[in-house]
Amino acid sequence: MKIFYKLFSILTALLVLCTLSGCADPENRPVNAYLIRVGERITTIDNFNMAFEIVRAAYSYNALKSSANLKKARLNLLNQLVEQMIILERAGEQNICISDSEVEEVIEGIKKDYPEGEFDKTLLEYAISYQSWKEALKNRLLIEKVIEKELEEKVVITPESISEYYERNYDRFFLNFGSKEDSENINEFIIKHLRKENAEATYNDWIKELRKNYKIEINREQWEKINCD
Repeated sequence: MKIFYKLFSILTALLVLCTLSGCADPENRPVNAYLIRVGERITTIDNFNMAFEIVRAAYSYNALKSSANLKKARLNLLNQLVEQMIILERAGEQNICISDSEVEEVIEGIKKDYPEGEFDKTLLEYAISYQSWKEALKNRLLIEKVIEKELEEKVVITPESISEYYERNYDRFFLNFGSKEDSENINEFIIKHLRKENAEATYNDWIKELRKNYKIEINREQWEKINCD
């Protein structure tokens, strides 16, 4: 759900390119060119198709040869985009935002993982401008911040839950932590992971409740055209 660097950081961010602000398409396409509408955000058909081409890269060569699997993959993406749009609407309601400095800090961290020139080359391969990718990344960071504030930060951490997590995951995480002077680092590590665990466990119920607050429109005619093969 969180943390995306290297190539995955680019591909994941591109999935939110289509969560546009405003009711009209910026390129003045016909009204029926929208595929999803949530509040004042739309996903266009073109952007859905572009996102799906990116998603296809995560599947094996034979995985999407089946028509049933292809339709399931498209439906999964449709639902993912709806969720992203809902969360971005929630961000506006709660006055949650991402500053330019926060975006730049993440970009610097991402670029450090690339050999010189490879970052720009990757964007070029997907025919995405740097500015478009940056805006998509900002949306992705905003989605993560909403999840952090609404799910992770509300988790109550007790000494008992820290001890239980330590025992449960000792062989997995803590064999090389060293002696007692690392206890502060261990506690920090455990608290961070407990918050993430809870967020993952409660996410589905949370997003289900959020769905009730928004009018979600799917252009059925266009969806049938996309999903006809």
